[in-house]
Amino acid sequence: MASNEYEFDEWCGKTEVSQDVIDPALAARLRTTLLNDEQTLSTEFLPTLGHWCFFQSPAPAHLLSEDGHPQRGGFLPPIPLPRRMWAGGKLEFFAQIPIGATLIRHSTIDSIQAKEGRSGKLVFVTIRHEYWQEEIKLLTEQQELVFREAATNTNSDATGIKTLGVTPPLESTAPLYSQTLCGDAVTLFRFSALTFNSHRIHYDRDYAVNVEGYAGLVVHGPLLATQLAQFAEQNFETSDRRLGSFSFKAVSPIVDTQNYTLCAGNKNSDGRVPLWIIKDNGILAMRAEAQFV
Repeated sequence: MASNEYEFDEWCGKTEVSQDVIDPALAARLRTTLLNDEQTLSTEFLPTLGHWCFFQSPAPAHLLSEDGHPQRGGFLPPIPLPRRMWAGGKLEFFAQIPIGATLIRHSTIDSIQAKEGRSGKLVFVTIRHEYWQEEIKLLTEQQELVFREAATNTNSDATGIKTLGVTPPLESTAPLYSQTLCGDAVTLFRFSALTFNSHRIHYDRDYAVNVEGYAGLVVHGPLLATQLAQFAEQNFETSDRRLGSFSFKAVSPIVDTQNYTLCAGNKNSDGRVPLWIIKDNGILAMRAEAQFV
């Protein structure tokens, strides 16, 4: 391999501006998918992290890669590593997103870094998004993507990613609040449809198991993050305290045959809440942190 195979300096600083309407019908389908017996989700504003269902860039079938993702080389650099995942992110919320509103998103590639992980070569791409409704900034987001080598028999059970930038919770202690869920195939299909995510690991069991080496269909990282953020809101949001920021890091994948438990620790005096997800085999799947302001 050439020494500069994973160097894409010319992509750093690249920008893109896009526009989308927060469609009420899509928002209603998302609300139905996320709703559980203990929740009441607003019909006026988009559920927290629901913006991930919008600003999609559909590609025709002949421009898709084997994994179902659009081929690279447009906004994203043409990194040759075949596997892609959403490793984590940091979000800051300034105002709720009104259903029916027209939003503008400004996107910038902040950095591209090649590293070596437990699963082999990794390339991290950090993207910064700003979401605006006219002159009002609603949300900023730092999104971290990771590109990985092809699967082996041993490298699909962990991301090989260090959990940077998120305060680690004490997973060995009992959480203050917890809720156990299961990543059933129907929910995965619906979330893929809502986000127009054609990544085959979420709906094509044969591909997920035999090509990428997972034990089943993979639960979307953004779905887990959405469930964790809304779980935090259910338990900590008050009339004078709203969710101001949220950060998360994927640690190991969850498949559709597993139960997993959303966990929350004690809220600190500054409004920060440690969050994590534990799989039914006791392995940590995600770390996160919410701050209420």
